[in-house]
Amino acid sequence: MTLALGLFAAALTIASFIAQTYKIVKTRDTSSLATPMWILSTVAFAVWLTYGVIRSEWPIIIPNALCFGLSAFILALKVMPRRKRDEVIDKISSQKTAAS
Repeated sequence: MTLALGLFAAALTIASFIAQTYKIVKTRDTSSLATPMWILSTVAFAVWLTYGVIRSEWPIIIPNALCFGLSAFILALKVMPRRKRDEVIDKISSQKTAAS
C-alpha cells in the first residue's frame, strides 16, 4: 500500500511537469515562470535522484530522473534567448509531426 501511494504521487508529479512542458512548447511562452523556482526544483530533483541512487531505490530513482529531465528542460527553455527557444521548439514540433 505504501509503495502504491508513492508511485501514485510520483505519477502525479511527473504528469504536472509534462503538462507544463506541453504548455511551454504549445505557447512558446516562459515569461510567467520564476527562474529561481525552476533552478531550485531542478537542483532538488538532482539531489533526490542522487539519494535514490545511493540507496539503490528504483521507486525514488525513476520518477526523480524523469522530473529532473523535465525540469532541466523547462529551465533551459526559460533561460535561453527567445530565438533559440523557438528553434528548439520548432525542432521538437517537426519531429513530432514527422512521427505522426
